[in-house]
Amino acid sequence: MKSITRMLIGIVCLSVSSHALAQPQKVLIKTSMGEITVELDADKAPLSVANFLAYVDAGFYDGTIFHRVIPDFMIQGGGLDANMEKKSTREPVENEAKNGLKNVRGSIAMARTGDPHSATAQFFINLKDNVFLNQSGNRWGYAVFGRVDEGMDVVDAIAAVDTGSRSGRRDVPRETVLIESIKRLP
Repeated sequence: MKSITRMLIGIVCLSVSSHALAQPQKVLIKTSMGEITVELDADKAPLSVANFLAYVDAGFYDGTIFHRVIPDFMIQGGGLDANMEKKSTREPVENEAKNGLKNVRGSIAMARTGDPHSATAQFFINLKDNVFLNQSGNRWGYAVFGRVDEGMDVVDAIAAVDTGSRSGRRDVPRETVLIESIKRLP
């Protein structure tokens, strides 16, 4: 019995230590204006992170653009190509806005329509603390699933581009801001 107890304690200790050693998942967003490293929070936003990484692993984001740029608010991308054509997506992911993560400067969140559970591939990076995007009471918020770890200067540079209307959309960069690729970092 003592050997079984020791074995179980050893397994628990190994499990705890390997979890403690686990590094957070990071991705590198290569854009035409520079690189952005994002740390994902799979503990608090497991569905959103799994959804985002499925698109990353499929190469879905390669060649998409930041198609919506609003200074002092956010930059949004990941769903349209350089011709402003919407890419086909997978099924929407359940909204995880109640996960405790907040829409603060540098956080990355799932973009969606008025339907709280409509997020697919598009994401946005907050340029400031956007408290009104957080879940509050019965009002659904926008699910944050990570934060910019490096490259906030690139995010700010994207936020400063000149914008206008294009293909029936407002706040579109006049010069394309291309997402060349998004890859997992080791």
